[in-house]
Amino acid sequence: MQRLKILYTDNHLLVVRKPAGMLVQGDRTGDTSLLDCARAYIKDKFNKPGNVYLGLVHRLDRPTSGVVVFALTSKAAKRLSEQFRVGSVRKTYWALVHGKTPMEGRLVDRIRRRGPTSRIVKGASGQRAELFFRRLRHRKGVSWVEVELVTGRHHQIRVQFAHRDHPVIGDFRYGSKVKFGQRALALHARSLTISHPTRKEEMTFVAALESFWPTQFRST
Repeated sequence: MQRLKILYTDNHLLVVRKPAGMLVQGDRTGDTSLLDCARAYIKDKFNKPGNVYLGLVHRLDRPTSGVVVFALTSKAAKRLSEQFRVGSVRKTYWALVHGKTPMEGRLVDRIRRRGPTSRIVKGASGQRAELFFRRLRHRKGVSWVEVELVTGRHHQIRVQFAHRDHPVIGDFRYGSKVKFGQRALALHARSLTISHPTRKEEMTFVAALESFWPTQFRST
């Protein structure tokens, strides 16, 4: 089983860096998931017999890397899930996208999911999707952008940038024609800020980029 990169752990939380290409939760493929690895880690670290409780309160797409938070108790899971539901969690992503984006901007659209994909729709149909971004660097036809999500819709960053002719590098589903790593997109959940479920203090967790990101886009 793949070794986890642990970012933080206590009696209520387990925070890890998800590698690109790994499922957060198992599916019909039967591939090992992040949830499987996290359960094995907790079972070993705390010498827990039997089944290990681990609350899944949010997800990342399989080809996306970055910060994932698990709850170690049902109380923590309930409180964290509520934070995600009401939008009090701050989520920052890094992405490499095709073309030269504006220096900064706010994107607001309506998104409708259909099966494994989502698309921008007009009128009142679909769910409201909002994000802010700023360009950190542009080189050789690629923009490195930092994105702060206001909402958390299915494939939101991927769809909103692709709709403006800036698909994420490696995202063949939404228009990229350039490969990026193994089962990977150039999309990384860089940081996550939550309120600790029992101490109520604000906590920010940051995940480093994967080694296959180009060196010119790895400086912080």
